[in-house]
Amino acid sequence: MSNPLLDMQELPAFSRITSADIEPAINRLLSDNLEQVDSLLADDRSYSWDGLVAPLEDMEEKLSRSWSPVSHLNSVMNSEELRAAYNACLPRLSDYATAMGQNEKLYHAFEQIANGAEYETLNPAQKKVIDNALRDFRLSGVHLQAQAKERYRDIMQALSKLTTRFEENILDATHAWDCHIEDPHRLAGVPDTALALAAQQAQQKELDGWLFTLDFPSYFPVISYADDRELRREMYTAYVTRASDEGPNADKWDNGEIMEQILSLRHELAQLLGFDNYADRSLATKMAPDSDAVIGFLRELAQHALPRAQRELTDLREFARDEYGMDELEAWDITYYAEKLRQARYDLSQEQLKPWFPDQQVVNGMFAVVKRLYGLEIKQIEDVDTWHEDVGFYEIKDEQGQLRGQFYLDLYAREHKRGGAWMDECISRKRDHNGVQIPVAYLTCNFTPPVGDDPALLTHNEVETLFHEFGHGLHHMLTQVDYVSVSGISGVAWDAVELPSQFMENWCWEREALDLFARHYQTGETLPEELYQRMLAARNFQSAMQTVRQIEFALFDFRIHREYDPAKGGRVFEVLEQVRDEVAVIMPPTFNRFPHSFSHIFAGGYAAGYYSYKWAEVLSADAFSAFEETGIFDRETGKRFLNAILEQGGSREPMELFVEFRGREPTIDALLRHSGLAA
Repeated sequence: MSNPLLDMQELPAFSRITSADIEPAINRLLSDNLEQVDSLLADDRSYSWDGLVAPLEDMEEKLSRSWSPVSHLNSVMNSEELRAAYNACLPRLSDYATAMGQNEKLYHAFEQIANGAEYETLNPAQKKVIDNALRDFRLSGVHLQAQAKERYRDIMQALSKLTTRFEENILDATHAWDCHIEDPHRLAGVPDTALALAAQQAQQKELDGWLFTLDFPSYFPVISYADDRELRREMYTAYVTRASDEGPNADKWDNGEIMEQILSLRHELAQLLGFDNYADRSLATKMAPDSDAVIGFLRELAQHALPRAQRELTDLREFARDEYGMDELEAWDITYYAEKLRQARYDLSQEQLKPWFPDQQVVNGMFAVVKRLYGLEIKQIEDVDTWHEDVGFYEIKDEQGQLRGQFYLDLYAREHKRGGAWMDECISRKRDHNGVQIPVAYLTCNFTPPVGDDPALLTHNEVETLFHEFGHGLHHMLTQVDYVSVSGISGVAWDAVELPSQFMENWCWEREALDLFARHYQTGETLPEELYQRMLAARNFQSAMQTVRQIEFALFDFRIHREYDPAKGGRVFEVLEQVRDEVAVIMPPTFNRFPHSFSHIFAGGYAAGYYSYKWAEVLSADAFSAFEETGIFDRETGKRFLNAILEQGGSREPMELFVEFRGREPTIDALLRHSGLAA
């Protein structure tokens, strides 16, 4: 049998990929690539785009195209065999990346192209490929002495293993705990949709009653609606102590020491490369000019949000005391009484809105929105090989009928699937002698699955999540850039990468857009105007508290990387406490171990970069304000956004692209207005 990971002309053959295929395929591709580099550099000569850069791009794309389904399956269909094969490849991939980044002959070949006559004849995207490559050689330690290069290699290998282990510990801890309930009285207040899911989960395990887990669609309704305070406390404690030294599974999958090792190695890596700290190293590939600019930005935002957040918490405490006799609110009470206050103030809950958002209707409505904005046709394609029966596959065509992109859509939470929502690249756009390679994306969420004969019903927050991830997907799929390393989201500064995703969320709030998909799943009735007005009125309910929470995460992340001192260690909880003293309004209990499951920064791409969400929100709010000026479906404005932002990928600097779209640099005003924080 041929290895499906080596025959990647078409879409991945998920049903044929086995754990046994992974190591042989990756080993073969790595050795082929290193041989090819040697042969491209074999004779000292003058190097060119076609003779060196183009074949290197093809070679790297072939490797990432084979690794992509492996990495994806590890996230969405995790098993012991798959995990073992995946982990066995990580050190080899890390060594390969280091060997490429530290290949001095290759570096000098790129330098020669950059300094030669051909460079001036290249288009902006090709120049960006070369400029980024030279920057990345330096960030890989190409200038280091032999011993330092070796140390760099060891650090990268160790970090690769540690970050993966961090994520695995969260996955294992999340799925190791559940709460089986047979007494219906304990479930007073919990919505019917959540009870039906819990009953379905119990049946699947051949249990009576209801089974709740720490997957978010199971956890969140309990913490938000369960009248049983002890049940809320039990679920909260299990959730916030995952992968830590506290809680019901204390020390079993503890990420504490892993965090220390990751921070120590990142700091050492940054210093090896000549940076003072890892925050400075992180900013080498971002929009923000320096560390002070990031800290200053977050503190300025905190000045706007903190006084209002304090008032919001005071309101909540007074409400809980006056209406429910609660003199002291614990962490497991906050969401519950916030939901009560929202209902008292606006006669609205997330649960009330769910019947208007059946999943497939929302998906089709989202497609209708992008058709109105950009003239795109999206339709589902049947009989495509996927990793699970719930996964759909779709294609995007433009107004000329040209195929622009394809994507997999995996909406529901399940066992062996990591939590959260994300977009990832399956295939990237490139142009070669065969023509254009169509980009393909994975769009992954963790929504409540359908229960019984009803469709899956989404909360409005989940509708926003779906639109957010689709914004990332459009950025990847609509690119018109022909070179893999700067097409789609590749090569985009990380603090600008959230612009298209956060931008898409705005349409979830506009009447004209909601009328395309917000219809009651039983009656077909559109969202009643009076309910829509309550939804709008509640839009910025506790938005200042949410804003300071995001600032807390971002400042914590940035400071533990910027202020790391080898003599003192990570000081994770010490720094977190300082940050909370400065910007937080809610002080969690001492057993809360939030950093232990903060995978964005310890296992994802957001190390010393979590501020990117707020940084990009300034861009996205300002970009959307252009549509507020012209009409939310104004085709001319849509075309400008498509051409300036979505199609150009990482081929030019994000500020340049933003100015091309907006006619000026961004201001913070629209973000403050949208968040209800404008003075």
